[in-house]
Amino acid sequence: MTAHRIIFDTDSAVFNDDAAALAMLAGRPDVVDILGVTVVAGNYPVPQGAEHMLHLLELIGADDIPLYLGAESPLVNSPAHAARQEARWGPVSFKGAFDATDRVVPPQGGRFAAARPRTTGAVPFIIDTIDRYPHEVTLVAVGPMTNLARAFQRRPDLAALVKGLVFMGGNARVPGNVTPAAEFNFWFDPEAAHAVLAMPIPDVVMFGLDITNHAPLRKSLFDRIVATDTPLTRLMRHDMAPRFEADAAATYHVWDCITAAWLIDPSVVTASERLPIAVETSFGATYGGSSVATAPRPGTRTLEVMLDLDLEKFFRIYEELLATPPTDPAA
Repeated sequence: MTAHRIIFDTDSAVFNDDAAALAMLAGRPDVVDILGVTVVAGNYPVPQGAEHMLHLLELIGADDIPLYLGAESPLVNSPAHAARQEARWGPVSFKGAFDATDRVVPPQGGRFAAARPRTTGAVPFIIDTIDRYPHEVTLVAVGPMTNLARAFQRRPDLAALVKGLVFMGGNARVPGNVTPAAEFNFWFDPEAAHAVLAMPIPDVVMFGLDITNHAPLRKSLFDRIVATDTPLTRLMRHDMAPRFEADAAATYHVWDCITAAWLIDPSVVTASERLPIAVETSFGATYGGSSVATAPRPGTRTLEVMLDLDLEKFFRIYEELLATPPTDPAA
C-alpha cells in the first residue's frame, strides 16, 4: 500500500490534540507520508506554536519533517473584533492566540529544538507541493484554515489539484465549544473556513464537534499510557496531568486525534452523512458557527460529516501510538 501524502496544517498545542495527532501520524509512516507541517495562528501565535511542534518532532525522532511558518492572523477576526463580540453577545470561552503575548518561551524541558522552521513560508510550500504532486496531496487541517484560504486566494486553480481536505472544525447539529454557536477553529477564522469550503476540492471530510464530543479521554486511560515512560509520555504528563491531579473525574477532548486515527484506519468511524454545511461570517451572536444549511446559500457545499466512532478501536489506536513512539531517543 502506498502511503497517503499529506500536509499537516496546525495551530499547535503543547500536546493534547494537535501535537498528539501529529505524533500518531508520524508513528505510521507506512500509511501516512507527512510532506510538511504548516503552522497557523489559533491556539497559539505562530512563533510559539512552531516551537511546540518542533519540540514534538524532535521528541519522536521525526525532526526531518520540515516545518513552515504560516498566517499570523485571521482574514478578518482580531482581538478587537472578539472583544466587541463578547461585549455585545456574551463570553467567548477560549480566544487562543488573541490572549497571548509576543513572548516565545521554550517548550517542556526548557530548551528549543535544534531543528528550525524552513525559510519558505507555509503558503508557498502548500502551493509548490500540490503543484509537485497533483491529485496526490491530502490537506489535513486541524486548526483555523487561514493558510489554506491564502493559498487558494493566490491560486484558485489549486483546489482542483488537491486530492482532498480532511479537517477538524465546526459543528453541524451540536452546540459550539467557545460560544453557543461556534467551535474554536471555525470561530477564530470563519471567513477562511467559508472560503476554503467554497472551493472545488474533490473530496472534503469534516471532523466536527458532532463526532469529537463522543470520545472524552479519562484518567484511567491517561494513567495507563503515561505509565510507559518515554519522552513522548513525559510530554503528555507535563501537559495533561495537572487537570487529572486536580479532579480525578475530569476529561480531555482529543479532537484532532480522531482525525489522525481515521487517516490511519478509516474503519474507526462508524457513522457519517453527506450534509450541506454553512459557516456564519456575519458579525453577530452566531459569528463563526456552522450548521446544516436548510436552504441553498452561496458558498455552501456538501461535505462528508463524520458523526460517530468505534470508541474501543479509537482508543486502542491512540494508546498504541502514544505509548510506543516510533523512535524513542532515550531507549
